Amino acid sequence: MKDKDLQQNVMDELNWEPSVNAAHIGVTASDGVVTLTGTVSSYAEKDAAESAAGRVYGVKGIADELKVIYPSDQRDDDASIAERALHVLSWDVMVPAAVKVRVENGWLTLSGEVNWNYQRDAADFDVRKLNGVVGVTNEITIKPTVQASAVKEKIVGALGRNAQIEADNITVTADGGRVTLAGDVDTWYERDLAETTAWSAPGVTQVNNKLTVI
Repeated sequence: MKDKDLQQNVMDELNWEPSVNAAHIGVTASDGVVTLTGTVSSYAEKDAAESAAGRVYGVKGIADELKVIYPSDQRDDDASIAERALHVLSWDVMVPAAVKVRVENGWLTLSGEVNWNYQRDAADFDVRKLNGVVGVTNEITIKPTVQASAVKEKIVGALGRNAQIEADNITVTADGGRVTLAGDVDTWYERDLAETTAWSAPGVTQVNNKLTVI
C-alpha cells in the first residue's frame, strides 16, 4: 500500500472514531509506520487515537507524538490526581491493595506486585481515564509462579485456539516467566492480540513482542 493511501485510511479511521477529535491530529505515513502528531484533550483520547490507527490494515508501526493538553480550568494538581487514582483503584475488585500510585506534573506511575497480568492491566485502565492525567507509566511487576515449559505450552495452545491469529507463523519461547514472540503477522491488530493472549497465561511476567507486520 502506498504511503499516501495509508495516511488517508488512518485519517478516515480517526474521523470515524467518535471518542477522537481528528481535527487536531496530524497523520504521516512512511513504509507502513504511521506518526500521529497534534494535541488531544485527555489521555483517554490519546489512547483511543492510537488504537484507531492500529486497526487500519497496512499499519506496521505507530509513533505516537500526540500531546495531552487540558483546558486551564480542568487542570488538577498532582495530589488531587493521586487521591482520585487511589479511590478508583480501591473500588476495582480486580486491583489488589498492593498497587501504589505516584504523580508528578500530571504523569502517573503505578507500582507494586500482583499475581496476574489482568490485575496489572485493570489498574492501568482505571487511571488512564482520570482527568488531569497526561501520561501513565506502569511499573507493576508480576510474581512468577509457573515453570517455563508450562508457560510456553499454555500460550501456544491459546494462540492456536484464536481464529483471529495465524498461530503457525508465530514462535513462542519462554525463559521462566519471560516470554518472547517472534514471526510474522498480517496486521498491527493481530500483533497486539497475540501479545494480549500471551499475557493471559499464568506465570507470565514479561512479554517481548518481536512480531513483524508484513
